[in-house]
Amino acid sequence: MKQDGRHYQKGPMYVAWESPEFITQPYPVVLVHGGTLQGTEWLDTPDGRPGWAQRFVEAGFVVFRVDRPGHGRSPYHPDIMGPTGPAFSYERAREVYFPEGGGETQWPFELDDEAAFDAFIAAYGPMPVDLAASQTLDADRLAQLLDKIGKAIIVTHSASGPSGWLIADHRPDLVAAIVAVEPMGPVFGHTPGIGTLEWGLTAAPITFDPPHDTPDQVRQADPYSLRIPGLQGVPVALLTGETSKFASFASSIIPFLQNAGALVNHLDLPALGIHGNGHGLIYERNSDELFGIVVQWLDTAIGTTDPM
Repeated sequence: MKQDGRHYQKGPMYVAWESPEFITQPYPVVLVHGGTLQGTEWLDTPDGRPGWAQRFVEAGFVVFRVDRPGHGRSPYHPDIMGPTGPAFSYERAREVYFPEGGGETQWPFELDDEAAFDAFIAAYGPMPVDLAASQTLDADRLAQLLDKIGKAIIVTHSASGPSGWLIADHRPDLVAAIVAVEPMGPVFGHTPGIGTLEWGLTAAPITFDPPHDTPDQVRQADPYSLRIPGLQGVPVALLTGETSKFASFASSIIPFLQNAGALVNHLDLPALGIHGNGHGLIYERNSDELFGIVVQWLDTAIGTTDPM
């Protein structure tokens, strides 16, 4: 971008890459971290076990792990990317991951362990104020990544959920499947301090057929008419825990995706007999068991090889 007579790079995206010695899976996996976090959330768990990034590699997948623009190792400057929202507080973390009386039993450290909580919070930073612009930038950079690596499985968590829907819109032929772990919602929902999903699943514009030019047109349309060409026939797994507020968003997200044309499966953990998980299920005590469920779904949905 050009500003004050000089040219600057806006929103580069850092990507880490890891491959098994023997690649046994047909598609690579792209791991897209949640809201105010960074790609390190896929590396390990707060109690020191390997995270899903390593587990995917062990299962024979090539793995690309991104830091979304403005997060982690992807540089941010307010003069280039705009202001940020509030910092992520300890109180907010408790509300999201283990609210008092919420029934969370799979959290990987004792809730009064201050040192462990300090280490967990250390990875968090703010999100850009302009949620729509941030999502557009995420999708643009992810599209550029797929242009380089080819067709891939997209795995999102939390506030990166919309990035999954948008990358399918941007590169429909390069998305093999989407695994949305506790995705941001509900449809048209507003998250205080973050923003509103004005276009239903996303804050950024997404392509409908027949077309809709404004968020108001989308809101007023017959829900059954809200077809999204980029999601037509795309296998999607929605993975939700038992105790998380985000799990309740599935009741609006799933029919919206079905109307859009996606092939949706709800991996609802309590319905599968797995209890006590919250929003951070990718690094909770039973994260390996939950990873196995995802790999089994991928095997069924797109013909990967289940190593479990």
